[in-house]
Amino acid sequence: MIEVCPRRKLLPRASGLLLLALLSLGGDSAEANRPLPDSTPASNWTNAPWSDPSFFPIAVWLQAPANAERYRRAGINTYVGLWKGPTEAQLSALRKAGMYVICDQNEVARRHLSDTNIIAWMHGDEPDNAQSLGEGRGWGPPIPPAKIVEDYHRMRVADPSRPVLLNLGQGVAWDGWYGRGVRSNHPEDYPEYLKGCDIASFDIYPAVHDRKEVAGNLWFVARGVERLVQWTEGRKPVWNCIECTHISNPNRKATPHEVRAEVWMSLIHGSRGLIYFVHQFKPQFIEAALLADPEMLSAVTALNQQIRALAPVLNRPTLANAVKVNSANEAVPVAAMVKHYDGATYLFAVGMRHGETSATLNLKGMSGETTVEVLGENRTLMANDGSFTDQFAPWDVHLYRLAAKSAR
Repeated sequence: MIEVCPRRKLLPRASGLLLLALLSLGGDSAEANRPLPDSTPASNWTNAPWSDPSFFPIAVWLQAPANAERYRRAGINTYVGLWKGPTEAQLSALRKAGMYVICDQNEVARRHLSDTNIIAWMHGDEPDNAQSLGEGRGWGPPIPPAKIVEDYHRMRVADPSRPVLLNLGQGVAWDGWYGRGVRSNHPEDYPEYLKGCDIASFDIYPAVHDRKEVAGNLWFVARGVERLVQWTEGRKPVWNCIECTHISNPNRKATPHEVRAEVWMSLIHGSRGLIYFVHQFKPQFIEAALLADPEMLSAVTALNQQIRALAPVLNRPTLANAVKVNSANEAVPVAAMVKHYDGATYLFAVGMRHGETSATLNLKGMSGETTVEVLGENRTLMANDGSFTDQFAPWDVHLYRLAAKSAR
């Protein structure tokens, strides 16, 4: 359970058919090579950029609008959550900075239904966790799913033109999460919660986690995304949160390499939006800790720039069973995703464990020799009949582009 000044909980972010398209934590694929249905019902959301193929939501959680321009320069395009807001001043500052916002549907917000920079509404954070009974009074049960569904319908009646985002806690990915109190180890609750949203999100921070079951196991991020895709049957877009600070662990934080791995694990397993959690609580409180960390800020900026450049590709349907991956090290599976865009084939791959391996990737529907461009790495490989091999160091990500002429 993470809390922020003064005691507000933070979003530690955020069909089975789509799941089959992804090499789930490194599993094999089957035979078909067909596009999957796009899970984003953009046509239903008329007051937002959802139908723009170049828009990919990259957000930051609960930050002061005064920093919006600095976040915009870092590749962030959306604020999620506003402290004790939204207020008129907050909305004005974000509008001036050209920043989209997802916020509570309070009285102020309802006066701004025509504002195009408000792109979605949100529930309170982590209703699936035990809820505080007040200072010194302990914790009660989670908010019941029926209440979330009720609140969802209320928001939709007030404004059917925008989606509603629901961010859930780490129980999405880790059944052992004790922070759910009396509902710990009850994953069956989650499909019921998800009836109360249009966008499903969750958070878990494995790099800084204090429990041995999760600590350092970055793949919990992918597991949570994967589960949300399953529980929504691929009918709702899934988002998730990404760590990039110490949060509450003064001795550990994710490295830039690990942040990149978490991001691409998320995308490969079906995430359609990212929310960076940038607060730090220990060794001292820093609200905008990402902005105070030059190395991480530079890495996150470059990562966001790459995602935004690839947005038209990421927004294309994932091709089901288009690639088979064989990892030489069985302890290090490699997950992969394939998309077609503008005549080219894109294959995105990530090592799913902390170890090295050599992976052979076999793309279906290709013949002859093909040059494989490794995006952002200034190198190329050669594929023969759609097959090539590459090396993966711990938590490595490789993004490949194969020219249009190679496709049948």
